[in-house]
Amino acid sequence: MAQIAVYLLPEALDAAQAHSDFLTCFGATGAVAAFTGVVRGEAKTGAVDYLYLDWYPGMTEATMQAIAESAAARFGIQALAIHHRCGKVRAGEPIVFVAAASAHRRAAFEAVDYMMDRLKSEAALWKREVGPQVDHWVEPTDKDGEDLKRWSQT
Repeated sequence: MAQIAVYLLPEALDAAQAHSDFLTCFGATGAVAAFTGVVRGEAKTGAVDYLYLDWYPGMTEATMQAIAESAAARFGIQALAIHHRCGKVRAGEPIVFVAAASAHRRAAFEAVDYMMDRLKSEAALWKREVGPQVDHWVEPTDKDGEDLKRWSQT
C-alpha cells in the first residue's frame, strides 16, 4: 500500500522544502520524480499579477486524493505527495508540487506526469487569472484534454 499525502494550502508553498522532506522520507526507495508548477506572469491576453484558485472544502481534497490513489495503483508507486495552493497565488510563486517514489524511475516519472494531467483537468479547483488587463476564469485547453486522453489509451 502506497503512502499518500495530499495538502491543499491557503498559505505559501515551499516547493524546495516539500521536495527535501519527500526525499528524506522516501529517497531510499530507488527513484523519486517531482514536478513544481509556477504561476505564469503572462496570459494570451496580457500580464498576470496572480491566480485566484477557488475550491470547495472537502470536495477538492477528495478529488486530489482520488487522483493520487489512482496513480499509486496504476504505476505501483510506494509513496506520493500532492501539495496544491488555493486562494491567491502571485505570478512567479509555486502553485503545485507533486512527487512520486518507486523502485524504478519510469514509474515515478509517469506517476508525476499522470497526476499533473489529471490535476489540471479534473481537480475541483477553479482558476481565475487577474492582471492589469486580464480578469477571467481559466478553462482546461484542448491540449489539456489531449494530455488527459492519452492515459485512457495506455
